[in-house]
Amino acid sequence: MNLEGRKIIVNKSSKELTELLKTPENYKDFMPDGLQKFETRDNGFKFGLQGMPEIALKIDEVTDQKAVLKSASSSLDFSLTATLNPISENQTEVQMLFEGKFNPFIKMMVEKPLQNFINTLTDKIEAYK
Repeated sequence: MNLEGRKIIVNKSSKELTELLKTPENYKDFMPDGLQKFETRDNGFKFGLQGMPEIALKIDEVTDQKAVLKSASSSLDFSLTATLNPISENQTEVQMLFEGKFNPFIKMMVEKPLQNFINTLTDKIEAYK
């Protein structure tokens, strides 16, 4: 299952975004309303949203072109990637991409909430100062 967020322009350089996305604590600023738990770990974080199970993510890779978060749970196989495309010295195009391997039943249950989550992340990153 693949989901995409809309492409946005962020008024930060790709280097600034790379530094921001390397630090687990910074992801709290991008979480949707209804965040009930946020806990940082060595290389990632765990969060809980109202009405959803807690999700643990690890920061897998952060470069000038992308930031990749992967599921920290062996029972869920997915990744969330933010592509970073520098437009100018102080602007970067960002797009969220979700890739997950789920059975059809799970896919049917999670597809809409995941798309909403990706849309909210996109909005929060776009509004980030």
